[in-house]
Parts: sequence; structure tokens; C-alpha cells
Amino acid sequence: MSAVPATILFDGVCNLCNGFVQFVIRHDARGQFRFAPLQSEAARALLDAHGQPLTPALTDPDSVVLLDQGRIYTHSAAVLRIAAGLSGGWRWLALGRVLPAFLRDALYRWVARNRYRWFGRQETCLLPTPELQARFLA
Repeated sequence: MSAVPATILFDGVCNLCNGFVQFVIRHDARGQFRFAPLQSEAARALLDAHGQPLTPALTDPDSVVLLDQGRIYTHSAAVLRIAAGLSGGWRWLALGRVLPAFLRDALYRWVARNRYRWFGRQETCLLPTPELQARFLA
């Protein structure tokens, strides 16, 4: 097990993505995940450190990104891996890995393409409360 906490990079101006982060926080009983908006310098530095520079595709992100134990997970693989680390019955969602990745990712991309229209968009990235500040990277 890596000493570095798993880090979730998310679209900081997407209401769906911010809701997902809040959901993870509520169900991450062990506090194992930390967070950074993809638009932040912290995300850029983490991706560079993992050999994945912030590309134009990630500048207008269509995926949540999970950095865990030196590996990068995107799209449905990231969401399912995050679900596996949650408390309660949510970890059962990880069983979705039995579905072929092309099907899971097609559904993921369809939601990602429509997320601003369905859920809206913020002008600025999520600002964590003082209690959660330690779990967010600057």
C-alpha cells in the first residue's frame, strides 16, 4: 500500500463533478481520498509527476482522474475504483468492472458530454470548508 493518499482530480467548475466530490467525502469513512480541481496548479504538478502532462484534452476535462499507487485511472475505471474505496454498500458499485470497458466508457462519455447542460456549471472552482481544507490540494 502506498503512503501517498489516492487523489481525485475533477472538473472544478462542473456541478455534477462537485456533487460527486461531496458524495465521496461523505462516504469516505477512512479519509483516504484527497482532491484537486483539474484546473489547478496542484493537478498539473501531480500529472507531470506521473508522466502525464496536462494536455488540451484535460484542460476542458471530460473525465474524473484518479491517481492511486503510482497509476492513473480515468473515466469509468476511475469512478469504479473510487467506489471500491467507499464505505457501506457503495463499494458494490465496483462490480461494474465486469462490464466491458468500451460500454462503461461510452456511458461515462455520454454523461460527461451533457453534464453542463443537465447539472450546470460554476464560475469558479469549489472552495472546501475549513474542516476539509487538508484534503484539498492547493
